[in-house]
Amino acid sequence: MIGAKLGEVSLKIFLINLDRATDRLVAMQQKLGSIGLHFERVAAVDGRAIEFPIQGFDEFAFRFKHGRRRNPAEVGCYLSHIECARRLLASNSKFALILEDDLEFPDDFVELLDAALAQTEKWDILRLSTVSDGRKFRFSRLTEGRDLAVALTREKGSGAYIINRRAADWFVDRLLPMQLPFDLALDLEFFAQLKSAFVVPIPVNQQLGLPSQIQGRRRTYHRSRGHYLTVMPYRIFIETMRLSARLARLLGHLTSARMEASLPGTEKVEAGGVSLVNNPAKQVSEM
Repeated sequence: MIGAKLGEVSLKIFLINLDRATDRLVAMQQKLGSIGLHFERVAAVDGRAIEFPIQGFDEFAFRFKHGRRRNPAEVGCYLSHIECARRLLASNSKFALILEDDLEFPDDFVELLDAALAQTEKWDILRLSTVSDGRKFRFSRLTEGRDLAVALTREKGSGAYIINRRAADWFVDRLLPMQLPFDLALDLEFFAQLKSAFVVPIPVNQQLGLPSQIQGRRRTYHRSRGHYLTVMPYRIFIETMRLSARLARLLGHLTSARMEASLPGTEKVEAGGVSLVNNPAKQVSEM
């Protein structure tokens, strides 16, 4: 059943799916249909069909920053996510839920989408899945069981996330040509002054044990260890900038929460050791 906010807010749902992965498409149709969500299929760019070199991929920068040889499937995945951003910008919608085709959804998925769309001022990119286990620091209550949070360290995986039009502009204007795998590029939003947040506990499972359509034999794409003379300094720079930017963002969120807590009719709730704010007056004004 589609939630109230989903009915009010302009949200596109894009499902990235290879033409040859019909079994995955059928499985996702059943999963999303069972919770009342309708999607637009985006035919994934098939890396097998790409004839390099292409304008959308910077081979030198990829090796310099990532330390691996070109993986055509990885390039295809990257370009598929960019295509979703283009489709959002070409539409009249304000937001897009972008999904890969190997996911499991929780029973409260529509509820948490509703709650997230009621707090869109707090994020430009809302990440709903990850393959990393880094700590997430909560700053705002979404539902009784889930909160918004900030990750201070690198997060991998791009199975499910929501973007607004500002983030879509960044995808199209700044993330081309490809210089990193998509999930690592997605994790650099702070360079564009965008706000990224996670839903925790992480709602969407993208580790179902299905055969990878991207990685294949990973050693095929590795370079010599000597190449990490360029990769490691770059990674140290990125991690330093990420920690600084996201810590400042987290402190800003918590400061705002404390200010809201001083308003009449505001009730404090505790989640994960962080004092969150539940303001009934504000919630009513946003309905």
